[in-house]
Amino acid sequence: MCGRFAFFTDKEIKEVEEIIEQIDKDVNKDKLKTGEIFPSNMVPVLLKEKQEVYPQLFSWGFPSFQGKQLIINARAETASKKPMFRSALETRRCVIPSTGFFEWDKDKNKYLFNIPDSDMLYMAGLFNQFEKEKRFVILTTDANISVAEIHKRMPVVLPKGKIKEWLFNDKIIDKILFGDHPILMKQLYKK
Repeated sequence: MCGRFAFFTDKEIKEVEEIIEQIDKDVNKDKLKTGEIFPSNMVPVLLKEKQEVYPQLFSWGFPSFQGKQLIINARAETASKKPMFRSALETRRCVIPSTGFFEWDKDKNKYLFNIPDSDMLYMAGLFNQFEKEKRFVILTTDANISVAEIHKRMPVVLPKGKIKEWLFNDKIIDKILFGDHPILMKQLYKK
């Protein structure tokens, strides 16, 4: 599960600055959340338009059918079978840019995972429109060796070079969802 992620802007990260700069000028950027991202926060996601990738602000989490809770993740193994995610997997894929994601061990120690030698970590996601608001979920998969000792699930992490393929190429969906994911670096996170 991925219950929180980071979109840190406190150090100058060129890719973060470019994403924020490219967000539509008509959108109220005051709604943009940075730092530690919680479900329901509004953050940039990357979408496809024609042959380009562009950012837009979406809220994290689909409304559930049973009340106030949000559905924030979709299991890669079952997304194509679930009515809530099936058509989004086919036609509404997105990429969630981040500077890492958080998981907790059994002793409630908080860890930040990111890619070694990179300021950015990109996660595969799905989006949909609910009433007048666009929302996203993060796709998760079984944890690889770098996450497994902390948690049994992790986001589907996309290498930067696979962003366009995830967004534009319908034939590569399974390969991305069920292929190898990069080895991540973990660090104990204390605020």
